[in-house]
Amino acid sequence: MTHPSLTIIRHEHRALSAMLRAITLLLSEHRRRGTLPDFDALQAMLFYVDEFPERLHHPKESRLLFPKLRGRNAQTDALLDRLDRDHLRGEQTIRELEHALIGFRMMSETGQRQARQARFENLMKQYVDFYLDHMRVEEAEILPLAESVLKDDEWAELDAAFLMNRDPLAGYEADEAYRPLFKKILGALQHSSNVGPALEAFAGAVLPARR
Repeated sequence: MTHPSLTIIRHEHRALSAMLRAITLLLSEHRRRGTLPDFDALQAMLFYVDEFPERLHHPKESRLLFPKLRGRNAQTDALLDRLDRDHLRGEQTIRELEHALIGFRMMSETGQRQARQARFENLMKQYVDFYLDHMRVEEAEILPLAESVLKDDEWAELDAAFLMNRDPLAGYEADEAYRPLFKKILGALQHSSNVGPALEAFAGAVLPARR
């Protein structure tokens, strides 16, 4: 039996992975060309990461899914502790990334441009590597465990909670207020000369329809 909450978690993982890879591709393209990135688009992308994965997806894992798996053995509890720490680290790191992007933007016409750009790109690479590994561990270890041990009433609670998520890149229609955000993100990818690889980064994620 396929549980809606597991499907949603996997779809949201693909959406976050796609967004992070797209940011990496866009930064690489501008570094290669020696041009400044579209700062508005980068800010929109980081806002997406903060607004959906960090504020919707991760808290539900930590508050609803992980507690249902605790107490079975010390190894599982230690892994869940690590993943909870990862979620806290993610919240802190996104603040650092947003600040580093502001610094890069504000100082891009000064002698600090190179240093500010390097700081933002290094932090971004660390964040991407960190979260791709985090999601790999969840999908390899935690989701199969949940499938094998949770009962029907526990799945019903999880399914109801995760079905409330409204992440447009995970296949939901964007709420009216978020449509300009996703049009900006999609436009940044479509106007990139590296459009092929950038759009390929969204494989498995459902892009919002252009309006």
